[in-house]
Amino acid sequence: MLCSLSLFKAIKKKYPDSHITLVASKTNYEIPFFEINPNINRVLIYDKSSFKTVLNFYKQLRDRKYQFGFVPSTIKISRTSHLINFFSSSKVRVGVNSVDGTKNKSAFLLNLKDDFTWKSKHQLVRNLEIARLAGFELTEDEMDEIKFSFTEDEITFAKKFIEENFNDSSKKIIAFHPGAGKKANTYPTKKFIQLINMIYHKYRNHILITSGWTDDFIINKIKSDLDNEKIEYTIAHNFPVKKLGAILSLVDLYITNDTGTMHIAGFSGAKMISLFGPTDPYEWAPMNKNSFFIKSQTEKIEDIAVEEIYTLAEKVIELK
Repeated sequence: MLCSLSLFKAIKKKYPDSHITLVASKTNYEIPFFEINPNINRVLIYDKSSFKTVLNFYKQLRDRKYQFGFVPSTIKISRTSHLINFFSSSKVRVGVNSVDGTKNKSAFLLNLKDDFTWKSKHQLVRNLEIARLAGFELTEDEMDEIKFSFTEDEITFAKKFIEENFNDSSKKIIAFHPGAGKKANTYPTKKFIQLINMIYHKYRNHILITSGWTDDFIINKIKSDLDNEKIEYTIAHNFPVKKLGAILSLVDLYITNDTGTMHIAGFSGAKMISLFGPTDPYEWAPMNKNSFFIKSQTEKIEDIAVEEIYTLAEKVIELK
């Protein structure tokens, strides 16, 4: 959702008064669509759990006329997405004819398409290239400007959180996200604990640990170890996207797995290090100037050495 912001921004740039409907699949957790993407006007959830929900979805989809329908296919090619786009009766249906030599078998449902070479090309750029196909464009500066805008309430919340939890302003605040949505993207908890300890024993820093709805097991192991070491820490659990982003924009360093909070930190301008196993950081790592990454040479995230992360952390912490 965050990495598609370039597509939506390009549309709104050319047609500021356009009405944009986002079609999304049903998930097991709530996504704050309008909070993440201020360019969209309506969200339709494709719920295929029953004939009635599917029928209701298409009824809503067909309640207005669309000039453009986009199927970006920047992650995978979905037959269902192409069918939804086709049945929306959009005049111009935009998408891929092929990606890196793989033919889109649903391309016949599109009337504006092209072949794309996307290996190691960032998701923001991929989405923009789909927009360009239909005549929508962003400059390099406009791409760099894609980030969260925080409200006064969100900024106040973040500052209050920092003041209440980290009362010694002379200490650095180092934040960590040891969980991830996928096991292959999760750095081993023991190594994360080792890293936290190494950094703490050098900087005597404040420790902030962020966690999501699937991270309880990992967080409990880290809490147990830090409690045994009598090291103080604060946990930010399941915070709203923008409030978490506002907090992360204020910390001195954020070290995270390749997961959703990595993108939240990136679009918040946080100084960060992200850890990559099998996924390509050139496709997924945040593009802001404060963002650094380490990619496992073996494709296995557990093979990243703790010392390698620690050495990079030292360098990033000292950056002004």
